[in-house]
Amino acid sequence: MIAARSLVFVAVFYLWSLIVGLAMIPLLLAPRGWMLGAMKFWGRGVLAILGPTCGVRVEFRGLEHLPTGAALIGAKHQCMFDTMGPFVILPDACYVMKKELTRVPFYGWYCAKVDMIVVDREGGSLALRKLLTDGKAALAAGRQLVIYPEGTRVAPGETGEYHPGIAALYRAEGLACIPLATNSGTHWPAHGFIRRPGVIVYEFLEPIPPGLPRAEFMRVLEERLETGSRALLGE
Repeated sequence: MIAARSLVFVAVFYLWSLIVGLAMIPLLLAPRGWMLGAMKFWGRGVLAILGPTCGVRVEFRGLEHLPTGAALIGAKHQCMFDTMGPFVILPDACYVMKKELTRVPFYGWYCAKVDMIVVDREGGSLALRKLLTDGKAALAAGRQLVIYPEGTRVAPGETGEYHPGIAALYRAEGLACIPLATNSGTHWPAHGFIRRPGVIVYEFLEPIPPGLPRAEFMRVLEERLETGSRALLGE
């Protein structure tokens, strides 16, 4: 039954994405805000499809920590859905994304239109400098900068290597950092088409205050993200 319902979701998801994706093409010539609104509309549609097809509900917690202006968000990354779920409730999210995604038709074009930050993971110090420059511009524009400190998807309950890019922005901009925990990979695995019934939770945790030394900041961020995400797995 789960496999059959998952196949229905996949079919409806791609049909919805195709219809909306084609309709959004003219917005490449429109103001950025129009594209941003259209991408949120697409994301809300995906959330709506998950329930009746797969029995998956999405819940947002810690909304008292939800930023309305410039903010630095360090998020746990377990599956593709992580780029859709929080995006629909953040006012003007700016995700740090890998360069390879820019080659995806429609998705890559639209992400470029709304000024997502593209990073070459093999770029070394040049990539870090670009992240700092682009991140500073996004924050100056009052956007919510979302970074996955582990740099890639990690299976639920596992911990990847935490990279220093987020610490560099934290120190350079003097902002608090909001950890974002999730259990998304339990219900939307990183690989395969199965979607397991239950509740995908995104929880905005208590912000880490600005001014911590780099090593201390990274320790606190990892501790909060891993503790918060594992707690969600136990529900």
